[in-house]
Amino acid sequence: MKTIQFTVNGVQCSITCPPAKTLLDVLREDLGLTASKECCGKGECGSCSVLINNEVACSCLVLAGQAEGQDIITCEGVGLTPNLDVIQESFVEEGATQCGYCTPGIIVSAKAFLNGINQIPTTDEIKTALGGNLCRCTGYTKIIKAVQSAAAKNDSKKETITG
Repeated sequence: MKTIQFTVNGVQCSITCPPAKTLLDVLREDLGLTASKECCGKGECGSCSVLINNEVACSCLVLAGQAEGQDIITCEGVGLTPNLDVIQESFVEEGATQCGYCTPGIIVSAKAFLNGINQIPTTDEIKTALGGNLCRCTGYTKIIKAVQSAAAKNDSKKETITG
């Protein structure tokens, strides 16, 4: 057992657990943050995606011991009702969720992608950015539209602030 300290969604955490426990299990079992889901357990589907120091990572592949001192953001940290982030609002408005299993991981990945750009992305750019996230329910069309919609809303906010 080891005591591990890190920040999750802006809150300092201290967890005592086996250092080889996955970050996904720590988030779900120890912290009650259940948006991230385990699907493949191999880092291939993206359902467990979180941001670690603002970089997308599959939490099923990160050991708790590796989280020491890191800044982690889960889908809950992106936003919660009634304070949804623009990406979450766009997913709802565009109907970009079906079963919802993959949605938190896609939202986290989309948030990281949108944070790094200043324009409305093309379909190909979105496909590349979300390439590590699999959805078995949709044809991705609504997901792509939601990301473009969120980017457009972000652009409008920037224009309002600077204009």
